[in-house]
Amino acid sequence: MSNVIYRVENYIGYVTVNRPEVLNCFNYETLIELQEAVDAIYANQDIRVVIFTGAGDKAFSAGVDLKERKTLNETQVRRNVKAIRDVFNSIAGLPQPTIAAVNGYALGGGLEWLLSCDFAIAAEGVSVGLTETSWAIIPGAGGTQRLPRLIGEAKAKELIFTAKKLTAEEALDLGILLKVVPRTELQAVCEELAADMMKNGPVALKQAKYAITQGMNTDLQTGLAIEAKAYELTIPTEDRLEALNAFSERRKPQFTGQ
Repeated sequence: MSNVIYRVENYIGYVTVNRPEVLNCFNYETLIELQEAVDAIYANQDIRVVIFTGAGDKAFSAGVDLKERKTLNETQVRRNVKAIRDVFNSIAGLPQPTIAAVNGYALGGGLEWLLSCDFAIAAEGVSVGLTETSWAIIPGAGGTQRLPRLIGEAKAKELIFTAKKLTAEEALDLGILLKVVPRTELQAVCEELAADMMKNGPVALKQAKYAITQGMNTDLQTGLAIEAKAYELTIPTEDRLEALNAFSERRKPQFTGQ
């Protein structure tokens, strides 16, 4: 893959959209490569956390590749929209916790990519926004659904209807971002969050994510039933017994994900 760089190190999956010369915009080839990387992560039980970012220091992603879009017929446009929707749904559906390391502009599809991750940590000075209505289209890769669930319906409508761009600090205040940090610290802060999560049981992390994500889209009683089933899956694990043994032996547990 040339448009997407994917590697695994210390149980972390790193995925970088590698088109800095065009602000890491998504053309069809990039979407296919990103989907391949996400599918590989889903199948890799050794990966415990995933960090997504864009290459360079200008953009996380400025969204779809408008130069490519101008050359497409309507059938190809629908193909591309389905591809970006599918890959962001796949990212949102990953069992591992996911972090967006927002190193620059996150506009249009770039913000929708961010919204498909569990956490977003941004460098100071970045801007974000769902700007699609300024191009006479709407967010079509989850933005109209994920943003109002995150920040509320009225504020999401305002941002989408006006195509307003937010500063990192404004996005932090709204809850779109988890943290805003100096640019030189972005990678380290994301890896620190990953390390804090990876101290805990891998199966427990996946089941906690599943219970929260699925439960948020239903009523409380159904959510509690989802939680109960997720808890059941942690009971027969070796990691649960390891945690108890480590406690009694006054040492740190060594979790294996089993």
